[in-house]
Amino acid sequence: MSTLTSPLPKVYESAQDFMPINGTDYLELYVSNSKQAAHFYKTAFGFQSLAYAGLETGLKDRESYVLAQDKIRLVLTSPLRSGTDIGKHIDKHGDGVKVTALWVDDATYAYNEAMKRGATSYMEPIIEEDEDGKVVRSGIYTYGETVHVFVERKDYNGIFLPGYKKWETTYNPESVGLKFVDHMVGNVELGKMDYWVEFYEKVLGFVNILSFDDNDISTEYTALMSKVMSNGNGRIKFPINEPAAGIKKSQVDEYLDFYEGAGVQHIAVATDDVVKTVTELQKRGIEFLRVPTTYYDVLEDRVGKIDEDIDSLRELGILVDRDDEGYLLQIFTKPVEPRPTMFFEIIQRKGAHSFGKGNFKALFEAIEREQELRGTL
Repeated sequence: MSTLTSPLPKVYESAQDFMPINGTDYLELYVSNSKQAAHFYKTAFGFQSLAYAGLETGLKDRESYVLAQDKIRLVLTSPLRSGTDIGKHIDKHGDGVKVTALWVDDATYAYNEAMKRGATSYMEPIIEEDEDGKVVRSGIYTYGETVHVFVERKDYNGIFLPGYKKWETTYNPESVGLKFVDHMVGNVELGKMDYWVEFYEKVLGFVNILSFDDNDISTEYTALMSKVMSNGNGRIKFPINEPAAGIKKSQVDEYLDFYEGAGVQHIAVATDDVVKTVTELQKRGIEFLRVPTTYYDVLEDRVGKIDEDIDSLRELGILVDRDDEGYLLQIFTKPVEPRPTMFFEIIQRKGAHSFGKGNFKALFEAIEREQELRGTL
């Protein structure tokens, strides 16, 4: 659940909010080796061991490791046999986000309302119980093979979900200061952005709070379009990207080619001290996109006075942008999978509710340099 540092702009008020969402409950990634992936996210990103489900808990087809850092929960799931739906998903898409779980007060109501408004069912409401209480979960499909699972846990006091046991390890590196999921970006096929915007408006009651076209998000070679969908309390924000015509292949085109369809492009996670967090992440081996150092020569002229030392931002490659409510600091990792698909954004908001429009050109030129090295531009 996000912490808002300033009042929401009035555009949020037009969200219908007929199924109030309290926050992001968990993100489940389908990965080829969950045990090794868990070690990576602990070592590199500072997540802690939380829960486990697999052979030791009675599962025969898959295993899942659950990691936590403040309000963020990652579930890393791998198949234990060939021919499973999870394995087929990984074979097609590579490692990536399968489930965005949304914390709601009533998972049955949320499901019924979504279905009434045209959603496609992923999972009818089910009650899962153990000695710590019960959880109700239900789910619907969104773009590609990505799903939203509604989680109702008001009657549960266990470590994560029924069927999971506490995962205790002696190896638990310190947190890097990540707090919560700020937003999550989806890439969809050409011509599909407005379709999914309407889906979120109609099925979940979200509102389009920001729109960017190819005049906003373009370079000499590539372009894309994006619309940001949010629920009424601003805790769930889903920007949706689609490619736009350009001289060369855009980052969205590259993603769609290698992910083999629509899916989650990046997860933006919030911190209260981006300089400290990024410094620690770099020490642990996380690689970030870099913009030319000349970006910082005119930074103060563009965004005004900021609290942070510009030389420190220059050294780390952190970007800054300002809107009417304040400013934000952000930086993007390189893809964290073999395919050039999913990556992370580290963001610190100091009042701003926007998404760094002033950084788009410099950022996308940095992405194009990486595409050129990969031979996919």
